[in-house]
Amino acid sequence: MQLSEILERIDASKDEIADIMVSMVSIPSISPEDGGEGESRRADYLMTLLKGFDSVERVDVPFGPSGIPRSNILAKKNGRVKGTVWLIAHIDTVPAGDLKAWETDPFKGVRKGDRVYGRGTEDNGQSVISSLFATKFIEKGTLDGHSIGIAWVADEEMASEYGCVWLIEHGYFSPDDIFLVPDWGSPNGSMIEVNEKNVLWLKFDVIGKSVHASTPQKGVNAFAAGAELIHELRRDFTEKYGKSDPMFIPPVSTFEPTKADSTVLNVNTIPGVWSFCMDCRMLTDFSADTVKAEAERVAADTAARTGAEIRVTELVRHVSGGASSTETQAYKALSDAVLSVTGTRPKAVGVGGGTCANFFRLRGYNAYVWQCGGGTLHGPNEYVELSNLITDAKVFATLFYSICVKNC
Repeated sequence: MQLSEILERIDASKDEIADIMVSMVSIPSISPEDGGEGESRRADYLMTLLKGFDSVERVDVPFGPSGIPRSNILAKKNGRVKGTVWLIAHIDTVPAGDLKAWETDPFKGVRKGDRVYGRGTEDNGQSVISSLFATKFIEKGTLDGHSIGIAWVADEEMASEYGCVWLIEHGYFSPDDIFLVPDWGSPNGSMIEVNEKNVLWLKFDVIGKSVHASTPQKGVNAFAAGAELIHELRRDFTEKYGKSDPMFIPPVSTFEPTKADSTVLNVNTIPGVWSFCMDCRMLTDFSADTVKAEAERVAADTAARTGAEIRVTELVRHVSGGASSTETQAYKALSDAVLSVTGTRPKAVGVGGGTCANFFRLRGYNAYVWQCGGGTLHGPNEYVELSNLITDAKVFATLFYSICVKNC
């Protein structure tokens, strides 16, 4: 089958793509650490879609003492050249958040025109289904180049311990492979992500003394001390780590307070305990060790000033694996495919978001992150533009045709 026919068949699959998306996002796939049941039910459904592959393997990794299966799926069409071109997408999602902010049920996919709404449609359902249709019309047994692979992985929204990391550590990939991770998008696919910032998540527990709000001098307001700490941390970090690098989006390190506990249920009580978290994304010049040590210093100063006890706990750390080369066959083929389908030559950038690509870079592999769109992930009323998904599928099909079918 010629490339033009493959692209035409992808274009003609819009209704089928929408139906699959609606069905998939109607199956919750949330980590047990976030109160969910994992990916296994969604994996059951996805397994029914993988027709025409030379091999399909499901890898269920038990989660902690509970043994809840964290499901990964790998499917391949075999080529004649050593190595596999992998499209890697994750099948887990974050929780829905504030249900009142949703106009539709987040776990019942709804199509409205060119959009499908629901939790996980864009992140990472767009990539799960684009990878399926990028390979769907390329027949097995016709590949003169590298093999084609789909890896649908678990646990990306937490730490990938039961997904991509587990698969890498247990030998499911090789140095001859090529890694494409459609898990970050730009308008019209105008950028290819080749590097990621260092990531550090910190939790701050502020312990004071709860008293009646009319006698604050008798207690220590944990909420007030925590608010002061947030102000001091952001000011200090901005001053110390204010360097700019135009390759990254945004070009500076970011330090954002995010998750926080509730304080008290009534207005006239001073909170004795309060906790909050901070998401730190540093340019690669700045290490997580340095930032954590600085956070502990600022916390100690704030504790001494306010009378509160403050504990700093590290929750997550991702060390940047460094930039992937833009001189490889994979990068050039992806760039050419984007240009061919969209008319835009993409540029190489770095981002603050963490993807599975970084786990490959940490092991010395090149990995590239690309897709169209981006903007509603993790928010209420998340949706995917079907036109973006189809463009993604056509770009990846074009790349596969170049280096897997024709071995150009």
